[in-house]
Amino acid sequence: MPNVKFLVFISIASALGGLLWGFDAIVISGARQPVIDQFALSANWEGFFVSSGLLGAVIGSALSGIFADRFGRAKSLLLAAIFLFVSALGSAYANSIELLTFMRWFGGLGVGLSAMVCPLYLSEISPAHLRGRLVTVFQFAITLGIMIALFSNYGITQWASSIADKVAPESFAKWFIVDETWRAMFATELIPGVIFLVMAFFLPESPRFLVKKGQHEKAAIVLGRIFKSGVDKQLSAIQENLSQEAAAKVPFATIFKKPYIKPLLIGIALAAFAQFSGINVVFYYGTSMLESAGFKADSALSGLAIIGFFNMIFTTVAMLFVDKFGRRKLLFIGTVGCIACLVGISSSFNENGSSLLIIMMCAFVAFFAFSLGPIKFIFASEIFPSNIRSYAMSMVILTMWATDTIVAQFTPALRDGIGVNYTFLLFAVILIPQLYLIWKHMPETAGKTLEEIELNYKK
Repeated sequence: MPNVKFLVFISIASALGGLLWGFDAIVISGARQPVIDQFALSANWEGFFVSSGLLGAVIGSALSGIFADRFGRAKSLLLAAIFLFVSALGSAYANSIELLTFMRWFGGLGVGLSAMVCPLYLSEISPAHLRGRLVTVFQFAITLGIMIALFSNYGITQWASSIADKVAPESFAKWFIVDETWRAMFATELIPGVIFLVMAFFLPESPRFLVKKGQHEKAAIVLGRIFKSGVDKQLSAIQENLSQEAAAKVPFATIFKKPYIKPLLIGIALAAFAQFSGINVVFYYGTSMLESAGFKADSALSGLAIIGFFNMIFTTVAMLFVDKFGRRKLLFIGTVGCIACLVGISSSFNENGSSLLIIMMCAFVAFFAFSLGPIKFIFASEIFPSNIRSYAMSMVILTMWATDTIVAQFTPALRDGIGVNYTFLLFAVILIPQLYLIWKHMPETAGKTLEEIELNYKK
């Protein structure tokens, strides 16, 4: 019987990394245009500025496996919290586009680190029958961060307009909120950043990591806080599994060989398809795209906030059903829905200011939120054995950030080249092969312990 209160604390504390990821990624949607105007950025600089955080995330995720295995999951989350806090502070007070871009990149290191370590940590510390839900808490936190950033951007914009004539010309508020509103947008990330930094100090280490390092007594203490009974049985299962792996310790290159190469390729493919779906294009460039479709600036910001709300609400669907219905079924349904909605978005751009465009974007985000969004994390966090899990997951998350960077970097060129409608149609076409991948090659992992999953695919 699990200790629910303790698991709730663990889930909230570790998932704050996801909230900051969502906030950090999407705050750019409101800050992008003011920064472009202030620093007179070209299209190439625009793409680089938007993707700078993603470039940092690529490096952070590449190093995450090393950090997680050497220093532990909990300490790695603490390091991620430090990166994100410094980035938010530095971005708010940057006095040049070079420093601002560097600070965005620096925060990306923390995002990349937390993107791998948070689901890994939650997977290793969760009971088998709750693992899917608890790992999905991380995805829910991402969507919550997205929604908070969208509403925060809208609220700050409205606040700046309301006080523009009421503050002194040389005051801090005039500079920080009215004239250079993007600074206030970045500064709001300090609030969840401080909370994450404080709570990260109290996270216990993963019992699987502790056993791997020979700290069995500490592992038993953590397991005793997770489970009200059966601690010895849980500890013995972890010890037996890890002892078998230690007997045949393998180098990093082993993840590219049998029997690990198949789950690795599936995990990499799911991560790539999720980003190539264009989900982040909706949030990174959504405001400008809605404006180009005929919406006024205020309507575009509020429309994007509504889309973010749908993203958060439908992530709860995954939390409720991912362990009951299974990963494969939800992912297949969600992929079909995303393809249909992307086609709908493409056609809706031809209708100036049509509410159908907002509806189709909301539907697309809803399908993504209960399938492609969380399941890529769940699958990657549970399909690999303990001795290579952190390294294999870092490869999967690295792929996710690399593809996301490509999409963010080249979206302005696609937008100006083939047009917004054909850009979304391209995303729909890219998603089609995922249906075959799910149907023919993706194994079901719901309801199985990590040890059972490993034994099944080694047969």
